[in-house]
Amino acid sequence: MAIVQHRAQRKSTGGRYKSARKKRIFELGGVPSHTHLAERKLKTVRGRGGTIKHKLLSAKIVNVIVGGKAQQATIQTVKENPANVNFIRRNIITKGAIVQTEIGKVRITSRPGQEGVLNGVKVE
Repeated sequence: MAIVQHRAQRKSTGGRYKSARKKRIFELGGVPSHTHLAERKLKTVRGRGGTIKHKLLSAKIVNVIVGGKAQQATIQTVKENPANVNFIRRNIITKGAIVQTEIGKVRITSRPGQEGVLNGVKVE
């Protein structure tokens, strides 16, 4: 079954909307990429209008901003993830996740499933 991002089937009162049509291709959504901890792997997806989006499927290096300078650090494990508690034990990286690196804890500031890059800032 396709993932669709159109109007909900139910109203705020709980009643149902009458369906005026079937699914349309411009209403299609995508499967979440669930970026995990492994060697870097990208997936290129064509969007509407020919735009290209890069989804980061896996990565183990993060670009970290420390005191105004950028440096790369290797990720050891995922410590916290406010998106989903189950992402911690599965080592899934999303925006806002806190990962342990060799230079300390880093909070991810980019959206790896949308931007295809892993950026973060050091957390004290």
